[in-house]
Amino acid sequence: MIEFVKMHGCGNDYLFVDCLHVKAPGDPQALSRRMSDRHFGAGADGLVLVLPADNTAAQVRMRMFNADGSEAQMCGNAVRCLAKLVYERGWIVRERMAVETLAGLIGLELFLREGKVRTVRADMGAPRFAAREIPARLDLEQVVEYPLEAGGREFKITCVSMGNPHSVIFLEEEVERFAVRDFGPLIENHPLFPERTNVEFINVRGPNLLRQRTWERGSGETLACGTGASAAAAAAILTGRCRPGKVDIDLNGGRLAIEWSQGENVMMTGPAEEVYTGCWPHD
Repeated sequence: MIEFVKMHGCGNDYLFVDCLHVKAPGDPQALSRRMSDRHFGAGADGLVLVLPADNTAAQVRMRMFNADGSEAQMCGNAVRCLAKLVYERGWIVRERMAVETLAGLIGLELFLREGKVRTVRADMGAPRFAAREIPARLDLEQVVEYPLEAGGREFKITCVSMGNPHSVIFLEEEVERFAVRDFGPLIENHPLFPERTNVEFINVRGPNLLRQRTWERGSGETLACGTGASAAAAAAILTGRCRPGKVDIDLNGGRLAIEWSQGENVMMTGPAEEVYTGCWPHD
């Protein structure tokens, strides 16, 4: 049996497996596909393995797999949940910790109430805009408001890497009624992106207030995306739609606070919640 903990950050839910104290599963890609299935499995946006750190500057390592089994470099909501898990289980009792990911080290600050982790502030690193760092098949130092055709429609995309690729689209029409499930997969798999891309569809709702829906690479539309919110805030500031500093982002599952000014790292603050624990039959 594989013991797991289901957790979510703003509704972006993952199944966490303790690999600090037991051996990691041999085929996490296949396991993620089976466990994440919302009809035949436990149901989640993906699977997260909690592992010993290889980097001596980190206390723990995270590997994250999307619902389709593909491995992602990072996940902002998952890393906050991981911090809550390791702290409340007593595995790493630190209110500041570093997590090793494929996108690099993520520094975390935990905010407690009555001994429980309520919110986590994550240093998401510096946003990158160069096409080669997204990656995108373009020879541009910044992919800003670039015209991209998908499904017979032209979109203006601003590409941001937060350790994983994002394409941010600011919509004039109401995002609540926008066909995310139609256009999301077309842009995710567009030939422009050799490693596919996450896609953020955004309305500007007020001064430094955004409404976001996300099509996640490998998982479809999710209730939240932490790296996507970070990318959206950076893109909004870069294009002059928001002022530098704190940007509140309303997602399908809740609100994240993102802070960024050019030349600095992106800081993300949001909740982390435990849903339930369970056992998965080992096969």
